[in-house]
Amino acid sequence: MTPAPAHNIMVLYTGGTIGMQASAGGLAPASGFEQRMREQLAGQPGLAAWQFRELLPLIDSANMTPCYWQRLRAAIIEAVDGQGCDGVLVLHGTDTLAYSAAAMSFQLLGLTVPVLFTGSMLPAGTPDSDAWENLTGALQVLSQGTSPGVQLYFHGQLLAPNRTAKVRSFGRNPFATLQRSGGAAQAPVPAALACRAPLQVAKVAVLPLVPGLDAALLQATLDSGVQGLVLECYGSGTGPCDDDAFVAVLEQACAREIVVVAITQCHEGGVELEVYAAGSRLREAGVLSGGGMTREAAFGKLQALLGSQLPVDEVRRLVGLDLAGELR
Repeated sequence: MTPAPAHNIMVLYTGGTIGMQASAGGLAPASGFEQRMREQLAGQPGLAAWQFRELLPLIDSANMTPCYWQRLRAAIIEAVDGQGCDGVLVLHGTDTLAYSAAAMSFQLLGLTVPVLFTGSMLPAGTPDSDAWENLTGALQVLSQGTSPGVQLYFHGQLLAPNRTAKVRSFGRNPFATLQRSGGAAQAPVPAALACRAPLQVAKVAVLPLVPGLDAALLQATLDSGVQGLVLECYGSGTGPCDDDAFVAVLEQACAREIVVVAITQCHEGGVELEVYAAGSRLREAGVLSGGGMTREAAFGKLQALLGSQLPVDEVRRLVGLDLAGELR
């Protein structure tokens, strides 16, 4: 679809550093950001008309949850369907911004308008803050026209939601596009995954492998009621294959229809479970390859797949296909 300039932008303010103000306990999300934004942007040329909505309660993004994502998804769809908006800007804290953008890329499949996520590393109005440059730049991108779908905007760059992670806790460039490998065929969007289809909150865990992690710890995670597990493996997808008890727990989990997806802990590359015997045994136990998916993408994808109430066999099939650019 050819990018078209937005004429009516919805700005959704979730909280985060961009609008924080000092409190007795330190910086905290604060209301009143719309007025500050209007004063800052008054007379700014080239910006489309915009409206503003606070998603209350405002949160530090460290408190982001999959339940909140459902509220955010509903607010975005309401802006498009109910208020005729042709562009959406989400103001979000940086700590979990990449997680939210990845999750929305799966939960808004088929949406025909662009949705940008941005925020800042320092609150608006503080010395050397990046808040206004990020916010104004994102509005300019929407006003000039950009592709439909979810993207991040930070420090003058558009970033793909399914390849991006926060890699720095300081500076103006906290996000980076990870160099992941392992492409897959693109799948048509099933009706159950369309942006206006019903969606429930799924229970998904992420477990990084570390030397000595044993079957008991894995069992405790799987017994917590999870429907899916993102298993962060070593290298190209290896794990403790000589630990029979560990492998047996994985086999039992897959038999219980818990979807286990292996991704790599490395910043670059991806999972190829057939390369080493230590990976092949995981595959034989029923673990699925996450290819080059990032942690954020794998977590968000399982949330969408499992929350859509698809049969487990269909979930397992779609894990290995590209839905939103996560496996390109």
